[in-house]
Amino acid sequence: MTEIPKEQPKIKDLFDKMGHIDAEGRKLVSKAYDFAQKAHEGQMRASGDPYFTHVFETAKILAEIGMGPNVISAGLLHDVLEDTEITAEQIEKEFNSDILFLIEGVTKLGKLKYRGLKRHTESLRKFFIATSKDIRVVIIRLADRLHNMETLEYLPREKQVRKATEVLEIFSPLAYRLGMRFIHRKLEDLAFKYSNPEEYEKTLKILKQRKKQDMKFLEKFDRSLKKKLAEEKITNFSTSFRVKNLYSLYQKMHRKDGEIEKIYDITAIRIITTSVHDCYKVLGIIHSTWKPLPSRLKDYIALPKPNGYQSIHTTIFTGDGGIIEIQIRTKEMHDVAEMGVASHLSYKGKKTKDALSQIAWFKNIISKDDETKKALSREEKTPDWIKKLGEEVDGDDEGVIDNLKEDFFGHRVFVFTPNGDVIDLPTESSPIDFAYAVHSHIGNHLTGAKINGKLASLDTKLKNGDIVEIVTKKTSAPTRKWLDIAKTSEAKRHIRAKLKLDR
Repeated sequence: MTEIPKEQPKIKDLFDKMGHIDAEGRKLVSKAYDFAQKAHEGQMRASGDPYFTHVFETAKILAEIGMGPNVISAGLLHDVLEDTEITAEQIEKEFNSDILFLIEGVTKLGKLKYRGLKRHTESLRKFFIATSKDIRVVIIRLADRLHNMETLEYLPREKQVRKATEVLEIFSPLAYRLGMRFIHRKLEDLAFKYSNPEEYEKTLKILKQRKKQDMKFLEKFDRSLKKKLAEEKITNFSTSFRVKNLYSLYQKMHRKDGEIEKIYDITAIRIITTSVHDCYKVLGIIHSTWKPLPSRLKDYIALPKPNGYQSIHTTIFTGDGGIIEIQIRTKEMHDVAEMGVASHLSYKGKKTKDALSQIAWFKNIISKDDETKKALSREEKTPDWIKKLGEEVDGDDEGVIDNLKEDFFGHRVFVFTPNGDVIDLPTESSPIDFAYAVHSHIGNHLTGAKINGKLASLDTKLKNGDIVEIVTKKTSAPTRKWLDIAKTSEAKRHIRAKLKLDR
């Protein structure tokens, strides 16, 4: 029996995701579509699909998260240099130098594999350096990896485990740090399925049971909530239901010793308003109508997460034996939460000029990557925390990589300067880490610290919300003991440099 050839994806399906792209941009993407289709003609994937399907789906993900025409085109073309006879000169001639730069960057990242500890370390080192060059390259690579994970079932088990491990250790945490929850959640769940299939199935079963049970309850509460808000003259809002992703639920169950009844946020109601003022007004109405759980209110609007996430979270007793988490945010905050902003923003209680300019930086990259940007260096388009990824790996110490993974991708604490600025640090950081995060000069002359107004030892582990004041002295200098206390690779690097200088 003759197998029916699989149909090539249609450009209309891509254009449907490109409402933010103008006619000129669509023309460029259309040209890239035709070029890639011809270049990959006759090539097939392990799944039996035409190879072009993969680059098309990568481009579709990029369009869905609001990327510009250069990036979407690079998504379509990202494998032509490696897998076809097409040359770099042809790409630059047919398209532009920016698209060539992006393709070459993705090609280099694609060659990095996890094979043995030494090569694993070197691969990560190169990955971090490449990451620091241009954030758009990494975003294309994330989209590429997401589609590859969606078709992982066709690969041998050994490759499935290796690729799933890469995702959980590097790609998914990186997507989270970039605020790209849309990609972060999908990558986590797809990797979980292959890295730990037994726990995946067990968690999936629990989620299905709870979801079925919770949804009827949520729908009933949703009707009461809408009625109450309407009585208070709030009508310009929308609600939706959010279900926790599998890997996140698995991790939380692990932290709660498997006691599912202690987890209140498996499902939640999300309220989208038109303004920050309405967010707080809605919160007031909810708390005056339903009793909130103590210590469950989290205001990420006043204090955003380091990846730009903003929302108010509260958990309430419904009065009929139920407990529900509610998330309140504006439409703009919701879009940022799903599509991402660079996590190098300057976090303060209010949106300062600095914060707004850095939000503009991200929007500039994802929506207008045209030729006029050549006036800006790629260095200027990369946030500070991304640049540090490249700076920190300029050495032979294999431990540097573990430090980096912990610094940038581990759990974080948010502590304050006396002026109210927020410093974002890894968990278990000390006042030494805090001092160097503020400025290397402050760290090098640190002599003492006050936490919440009280003198504290330099090995104190900082907690969320601590207010830290650093005491400095011109004659003070780091000691070798500080290396054992410091948590961040940035602090350790400065300490080593100063100790070497003072010899």
